[in-house]
Amino acid sequence: MPLPRLSPAVALAIALTLPAPPLRSGEAVRILVQSSPLAGSQYYAANALWSQIRTGDRLTLVRETDNRHDRNAVRVDWNGQQLGYVPRAENRAVARALDAGERLEARVSRMRQDPDPWRRIEFEVFLLL
Repeated sequence: MPLPRLSPAVALAIALTLPAPPLRSGEAVRILVQSSPLAGSQYYAANALWSQIRTGDRLTLVRETDNRHDRNAVRVDWNGQQLGYVPRAENRAVARALDAGERLEARVSRMRQDPDPWRRIEFEVFLLL
């Protein structure tokens, strides 16, 4: 029987309660919080930058508390250029973590040529302990 998929909010809540294992100096633990498609990429720089972006590239998550369309909006940037957003249906846990000062890291996890902009770029969000 397959295991149930946890919502990003539940995964983040579980991750925050886990004890951190002992680490070597300077090492951090990364816990995968969620994997998401990039929302809104067709409206921002993703198409123009496509040939430069690589799987594994670091992304910056920027909380937009004053976004009039979504109070939980989290912008996704690559090298200072806006690529899109964390999808509205999946952004609540990330927004709360950013608001609480948690250390999050995002990386490009998959890129593919697809006519559907929701399938072109996928990214993962990690909690750093």
